[in-house]
Amino acid sequence: MFRNTFLTGACGGLGQALARQLLAAGGAVALVGLDRARLQALQDLAPERCRLYTPDVSDAAAMQAVAVDWQRSFGTPDLVIANAGVAGGFDSARAEDLAVMRRMLEINLLGVACTFQPWLAAMQAAGRGRLVGIASLAGRRGLPGNGAYCASKAGLIHLTRRMALRLIENNIVVSAIAPGAFASEMNRAARDHEAEVAARIPAGRIGVEDDMAGAAIYLASRAGDYVVGATLVVDGAVSLARN
Repeated sequence: MFRNTFLTGACGGLGQALARQLLAAGGAVALVGLDRARLQALQDLAPERCRLYTPDVSDAAAMQAVAVDWQRSFGTPDLVIANAGVAGGFDSARAEDLAVMRRMLEINLLGVACTFQPWLAAMQAAGRGRLVGIASLAGRRGLPGNGAYCASKAGLIHLTRRMALRLIENNIVVSAIAPGAFASEMNRAARDHEAEVAARIPAGRIGVEDDMAGAAIYLASRAGDYVVGATLVVDGAVSLARN
């Protein structure tokens, strides 16, 4: 099930959690991110089964080159997880913030397409594959002051649906995960003010490493075969309480 995984965004909190769980499962893992020191710490856990890469995920040529290198040594991945993402505030009234929006769309949306695209032909030839994107609750209900981030994640949710419909005929299952509050660089409130954030969550706590990794493993396993084009919400019922 986890013989071979290609993971972007492996430097961040959620990415590191996913990487550790995938390595524990015994497969080979491509670690893609921008912080080489963090990637190296993960690679040291299983050096014979890891390779690290530091491309810009929105650069299609760079991602194609990474895919060629990985496939040469480890073959086509069974599972590709597009986890790379950036966040930040955005004010559409400020001209300089258009650059912020452009970068969010490049990484959070275009970067997912650039991550998946190099593997499609090989997966179609093999007649199987799993593609999982990491979306966000922000893409489903929005967040004040984060219009660009919300738009990029909403786009990912819709991209997941359309890719899933097209690729399922080749037994390639496309899905996504929308995490709630997890401690990370992108969610510093959960990281730095855990008790305060947890008090607003019906489950009474923020998400932990096993919650996120378990969701990814479920979607990538035989149990997820029939979960096509869905975005799995992992949020402790926050979205239900606010509907």
